Amino acid sequence: MKFKEIIELLPYQKPFLFVDELIEISENGISGNYTFQKNESFYEGHFKDNPITPGVILTETMAQIGLVCLGIYLLKDKISSEKKPQIALTSNQIDFFLPVLPNEKVTVISEKEYFRFSKLKCKVKMFNDKNELICRGTIAGMIIAK
Repeated sequence: MKFKEIIELLPYQKPFLFVDELIEISENGISGNYTFQKNESFYEGHFKDNPITPGVILTETMAQIGLVCLGIYLLKDKISSEKKPQIALTSNQIDFFLPVLPNEKVTVISEKEYFRFSKLKCKVKMFNDKNELICRGTIAGMIIAK
């Protein structure tokens, strides 16, 4: 399955799609990136005169790249344009260390802990262009082809 096909199968669209490209993928993990444009709607009020990407958006970015894209890849033989992936986030625990500012590009690296009974759990990390750790943690969800 090609990277572009995985992104096209995501159940998201702008303004809630936080995947620009996938860099690497295997049965054990995935990496990809996203650039937060200065005109993203959430910057208008978070924070006044000092826009910072909300933690929930960083978590969503890690989930889209590190969990959903990987899940689509792992289910590649069962997913198609007719049988789209169904996704439900079940848990996450994320620690934040650095802010992400407008126009900043981030890279997400995810390592599969397990995938069984349709539940995928991954260790995820997010880095900035200086290779500084922005946040890290675990994300789990249910992914099935329906």
